[in-house]
Amino acid sequence: MKKIILFILIFSTLSAVSQGSKPVKWSTAVEKISDTEYKLISKAEIGAGWSLYGQEVPAGIPAATSFLYDDSEGGFTVIGNTKEPEGLLIKDKDGAEVSSFTGSAVFEQRIEILKKIKAVKAEVEFTAGTAAEFLPVSSQTLTFWLEDTAAVSEVSKTAAAISEDSSKDNPNSGGLFGIFFLAFLSGFAALLTPCVFPMIPMTVSFFTKQSKNRAAGIRNAVIYGICIIIIYVLLGTIVTAVFGADSLNALSTNVWFNIIFFLLLVVFACSFLGGFEIMLPNSLANKVDSQADRGGLIGIFFMALALAIVSFSCTGPIVGTLLVEAASKGGAAPIIGMLGFSSAIALPFALFAAFPGWLNSLPKSGGWLNTVKVFLGFLELALAFKFLSQADLVLQLHLLEREVFIAIWIAVFGALAFYLFGKIQLPHDSPLPHISVGRLGMGLLVLSFTIYLIPGLWGAPLNLISAFPPPQDYSESPYGVGSAKGASADAGKAAELPEGAHLLAPHDIVAFDDYDKGVAYAKKTGKPIMLDFTGWACVNCRKMEQNVWPKPEVLNILKNDVVLISLYVDDKRKLSDSEIIESKLKPGKKLKYIGQKWSELQTLRYKSNSQPYYVLMDHNEQTLVKPTGYTPETADYKAWLTEGISKFKK
Repeated sequence: MKKIILFILIFSTLSAVSQGSKPVKWSTAVEKISDTEYKLISKAEIGAGWSLYGQEVPAGIPAATSFLYDDSEGGFTVIGNTKEPEGLLIKDKDGAEVSSFTGSAVFEQRIEILKKIKAVKAEVEFTAGTAAEFLPVSSQTLTFWLEDTAAVSEVSKTAAAISEDSSKDNPNSGGLFGIFFLAFLSGFAALLTPCVFPMIPMTVSFFTKQSKNRAAGIRNAVIYGICIIIIYVLLGTIVTAVFGADSLNALSTNVWFNIIFFLLLVVFACSFLGGFEIMLPNSLANKVDSQADRGGLIGIFFMALALAIVSFSCTGPIVGTLLVEAASKGGAAPIIGMLGFSSAIALPFALFAAFPGWLNSLPKSGGWLNTVKVFLGFLELALAFKFLSQADLVLQLHLLEREVFIAIWIAVFGALAFYLFGKIQLPHDSPLPHISVGRLGMGLLVLSFTIYLIPGLWGAPLNLISAFPPPQDYSESPYGVGSAKGASADAGKAAELPEGAHLLAPHDIVAFDDYDKGVAYAKKTGKPIMLDFTGWACVNCRKMEQNVWPKPEVLNILKNDVVLISLYVDDKRKLSDSEIIESKLKPGKKLKYIGQKWSELQTLRYKSNSQPYYVLMDHNEQTLVKPTGYTPETADYKAWLTEGISKFKK
């Protein structure tokens, strides 16, 4: 019975936390029927396990969904009632039948425009429930933008106008599978640390000896592994719940987030290098360890929790780094990350319990475990500067430009190569009379990577690490040290640029970061406009600019056939007082930064908040072809450009 109760508690907690506080998310769209009639579309995305009640419910139940359209200024009149899809009949907790929807529901309301207005606002009251309960009535303000309605209809007549989940279809996330795979590899790295590796034979031997038979030993070891997974997944779930899945992605461009985690990763690196140990209080470990003496499932669970606490000095920095990286992706990435990490940790315990003879093939504990720990410390130190670089880019301080970043990485990986060759000794290293073949091979690999970085100081693109250093134009010498294209030659060319434009070095693409000036120049030259919604901290933006844009067939188009306007949505430079306006997405909030202005433009006009996001439009600012995002295949990207330009010429 205790086993059942424990499982129920654990999985109920996971479900409740992951569900979050918003079982229903609303979005809007507008369909133009005629010059005076529009259809306002409200779409509800309903969480798994929940039902949204319809507009018609039995009397006395305060659960109906209702819409109140604000026509107080006389700009429009409502035609008929709000239409809803056919719902399912369910019984509420009092046994009354209620019309409800699951998954999603689309509500439509026709209106007639009486005078020119930009938007229609409405208040929706609603509640969600299950067979056992329903939540208190909630309300939300909906905004229907009548401008750019044609563009909305082309995307989808019933699509959500604004996605509340910033991680959905976000190419910057690299996909949840990528997060899982990276976390899985990190888990294997954690296995090879001095705190975890010796625990494998000890724990497996305990289960096989204490169990009545081999089958029971395997079962207990498997349960032990499952408990490890539950503990770490619960950690990732808590991180998502505390910060909120919707806000995690925004952290990746937050200056303080990046600076704090730069310092945090430096601390982790120093710990791995032997400067000090990061440990949880011994009192906590002792309390958990005492509970591990209890039998059954509860005892096994506390044994797994004891492993997580005791090994924290080794796994803590890895878990912390992983959570930082996953949190910057947003959505469920921290949960998926912890699932991958814990799966790698738990797998050996289950396998060696099933095949105890394999234990004899494990290498003995020794100094090599500390070498793995130090290796991870150097990697942590290198990764830390990625976060500091993002803060510098967003603020445009030019303190950590490309050459400085690459020089730091050369120093870090060069020191790691010397360490692997035995030329550097750290506090917890064992005497090293000779180096193994494996260590020699790893040292040569790291040395090769270090040598590969060196040409980057003179302008080499370094495509293998394009996601990490600042872009090539964010540099002391954008064209490379000693290049004839720098200094006087570049100054002469810059003098010929149109007002508000700049050159994207080293490819000499003329780009605007001022929307109005870019559009005016496009009209003057008779070229289509290419909007590039990008970000200083956007990894896939750098990949496109460094790996796809320089290809001759693409570069020729970007330089000669379109007018490029690059809009950085994470630019934290302040707008002038005359440019500060009120947000249309969040009434009452002022747009104070350049990036906020462009981010809202992208969200309102194109119903997307992911970067990179490319739009080809004509001089009337109408979309020529469906916008695209991260497109690593050069042929596909060129085909998209060509299609848009050909439509512009018709």
